[in-house]
Amino acid sequence: MSSTKIWFVTGASKGMGLALVKKLLAGGERVAATSRTVDDLEEAVGNHEYFLPIQLNLSDEQAVKEAISATIEHFGGLDVVVNNAGYGQVGVFEEITDEYARRNFEANVFGTFNVVRQALPQLRQQRSGHIINFSSTAGFFGFGGSSIYAATKFAVDGMSEALAQDVQPFGIHVTAVKPGYFRTNFLSEGSLGVNSVNPIEDYKEQREAQEAAVSAYDNNQPGDPEKAVDLLIRITESFNPPLHLFLGKDAYEVARNKISSIQKELEAWESEATATDFS
Repeated sequence: MSSTKIWFVTGASKGMGLALVKKLLAGGERVAATSRTVDDLEEAVGNHEYFLPIQLNLSDEQAVKEAISATIEHFGGLDVVVNNAGYGQVGVFEEITDEYARRNFEANVFGTFNVVRQALPQLRQQRSGHIINFSSTAGFFGFGGSSIYAATKFAVDGMSEALAQDVQPFGIHVTAVKPGYFRTNFLSEGSLGVNSVNPIEDYKEQREAQEAAVSAYDNNQPGDPEKAVDLLIRITESFNPPLHLFLGKDAYEVARNKISSIQKELEAWESEATATDFS
């Protein structure tokens, strides 16, 4: 790392967030990290001179404000904000209740919004900073059986695109990270929401296929989290970091297939679709 930075990382007690925090601390960075349970966070990371663990419910914006303020007071500033907290929600759309859908949006979308909103005053004031929002390949292509999760990640992606334009005059970078399958506990029990409160018989085959796919991928994902967080750290040192960062060969395959499909649809319907303007 070329220079020491001050990081604020959410969802840091496991998965990619934990791997990132450990790598940062090993490299001499200053890190404030959050989790719903600070004991789990401290146990996972251990004691470190430059580590500030914070218990935080991201749905509580006042608590988020206090956590950001505590980070700035403790370390003297703020350079990189990583919105990693969230969880997957699987299930076909018709089977997912409003309660489950809102819960997933609260964690994946509004928690991210709260952190960004409270971090921006400091970043604007210093005219520098980098906001990294974890989206997903599901934020670029909506996979069947993950409609609500895809909707949350499309929201994060869209917000990040627009936010990047809002804050570019202040020297603030924004990156939306879209990982494919990485070998974390993302697909494990406790990290993946499964709605089976009201299963519908017509979707039985889709449900069983999805359950089998999750079981097959869990702990067999091709992506290496250590290599992923190395790249995340490197982009914060770049003068021209990406707005969209696809991570993994599978993520690139999904992206290229969608781009190709959209291109074909554009060409197939261009004549009629562009004839809808006023004459």
